[in-house]
Amino acid sequence: MKSLSSPILLRLPSAMLFGQGQAARLAELMPQMQNDKFFIVTDSFNAKRVANLGLSLSNEQIGIVDPEPDLNCLNAALAQARAGQYEVIVGFGGGSAMDCAKLIAVLLGNQLSLSDIAGKGNAPSRQCQLVQIPTTAGTGSEAGARALITDPESAVKIATDSEFMVADYILIDPDLTLTAPLDVTLATGVDALAHCVEAFTSKIAHPLIDWYAQRGIELIGENLPKLVSNLADQEARTALCLAAYYGGICLGPVNTTAGHALAYPLSTHYKIPHGAANALIFPYTLAYNSSAQSEKTRIVLESLGLGQATSEEDIRIRSAELLRSYGLKTKLSDFNIPENALELMAGEASTIRRLLDNNPRNIGAKEILEIYQAAY
Repeated sequence: MKSLSSPILLRLPSAMLFGQGQAARLAELMPQMQNDKFFIVTDSFNAKRVANLGLSLSNEQIGIVDPEPDLNCLNAALAQARAGQYEVIVGFGGGSAMDCAKLIAVLLGNQLSLSDIAGKGNAPSRQCQLVQIPTTAGTGSEAGARALITDPESAVKIATDSEFMVADYILIDPDLTLTAPLDVTLATGVDALAHCVEAFTSKIAHPLIDWYAQRGIELIGENLPKLVSNLADQEARTALCLAAYYGGICLGPVNTTAGHALAYPLSTHYKIPHGAANALIFPYTLAYNSSAQSEKTRIVLESLGLGQATSEEDIRIRSAELLRSYGLKTKLSDFNIPENALELMAGEASTIRRLLDNNPRNIGAKEILEIYQAAY
């Protein structure tokens, strides 16, 4: 872990509008752009809700992207955006829409492709404005500079990170999350929890980011159970939106570790939604890393109302039982993943060193396979 005196660079959106019922104030937030042309990157469900943003329909064009989008999906939306003269790109949806919006924004004014800008610091400066509007409380993509797209040939997620993919404006309206059903609400909530916990326990954790991480964990621990019994609890929805944003801040200078690395093959190969994949893996990596981060693991457990645990097995059992009490699945077999696929997935996950190298406890293909087997 880094000390408070360790240098850290934190890039955040230029302006944020946060609060219930604020979705229709997008044009008010950007008065200088009332007559600009907006290209809205969204999914098929949220495309029906674009009118909630209060824009002039004559100035809008909608690009549809899939959940867990791949390169073909991105390129189709990019071609659509390049065909028009758009001054503003809006990501309106979950992490998939917002990640695609980031990439389209930096690729719009040139003829570059994703392969030209993948990695860190390779994207060119934007020629347009970028706005992010989340409709789930999970990914925190609205806060950060990173985007992930699946390569359809290798089934591996391609990561791109650039200061030019940080939004100019973000609008977080908890009312937009009210339509999310319980399973989506829970899975995205645990995705936000995983962001906070993995950054909090990372080998390169930083005290500045620890504040956001710990507060995010507390907000989720306090409010996710409330939504299990009452999905319309607006205060709890608002708290989850804030926690997701804090988790997104954690992804910038620190990022995730083993939990996300192990979750990725579940999504790319078996189409398990990203949040559900992270929820499945969460108890196992939390337990695995506990010996390397005992004090921070204690804080996590107490924030989730799990008290003190005495062993890795105890941590795994308690945290898995908590998620199952919410109605989440915590076994690979629950998703009909064949047991003979575990070794292949472990080998693939073990190559995601950008995440695994910062895990607080050394982990390779052997250890990953053992975790998958325990989770089976």
